[in-house]
Amino acid sequence: MAGGRLPGLLFILHAAARLAAEQEVENLSGLSPNPEKDIFVVRENRTACLMAEFAAKFLVPYDVWASNYVDLITEQADIPLSRGAEMKGKCGTNESELEISWLEQAYTLKLFFLKEGHNTSRGQEAFWRLGRIQFAYDTSERTYFKDAVSPGKHTANSHRLSALVTPAGKSYECQAQQTISLISSDHQKSVQLLLSEVRIQPFDITADFVFSEEHKCPVDQREQLEETLPLILGLVLGLVIVITLCVYHIHHKLTANQVQIPRDRSQYKHMG
Repeated sequence: MAGGRLPGLLFILHAAARLAAEQEVENLSGLSPNPEKDIFVVRENRTACLMAEFAAKFLVPYDVWASNYVDLITEQADIPLSRGAEMKGKCGTNESELEISWLEQAYTLKLFFLKEGHNTSRGQEAFWRLGRIQFAYDTSERTYFKDAVSPGKHTANSHRLSALVTPAGKSYECQAQQTISLISSDHQKSVQLLLSEVRIQPFDITADFVFSEEHKCPVDQREQLEETLPLILGLVLGLVIVITLCVYHIHHKLTANQVQIPRDRSQYKHMG
């Protein structure tokens, strides 16, 4: 029996080693000119299968003792995603994951992406979305938490999340800041994730290290419209002025060439 199990165990270990060898991760944050922006790439078979660029910060409430050491007051820790973070990743046909840890794993962010189909008026269409976020943090870590009451590890999770919804085959882009609320295991406190300068594609990357066509978030689309609308209105107004001047010039030229009929009938005999 033990001899029969050994080949199966060896096969599982070989498959796991092969999977680990085929999927690589790279933190390319040093290439970003923005020190607050991070760049992460997961590669499979030497080709990028998940790419993510974003600036992230967490606002985490925690309890400290008041000056009377009787009452509790709430403070807020502002925790940025540090450069040089460790990362893991997994690419799949319909599910992909990105895991980022920093400060000796005192903080860990996990992003879970899903690709699925939806019935629309145009038929079946595929989309991908950010389906779940998990953030683990340790209030005993002293860089961002000062004198926390009952310090320890906590986990904050998203609730019924459907964010960054993007048509399949495209990347998601949003320069504007977005806020996503998470519920913490620390007395159900609300943890805020602030994302900005986002460019993510967890599926269907066709060229290595190259994002597919972008799908802009509604805020960016609105800001782009607000920027271009004055230009469009200016062009339309200029065109109307030019047309008006042309019509006036043509009308003036036509009327100038016409014979002027005198109002006094006695002058008719002098005409011709």
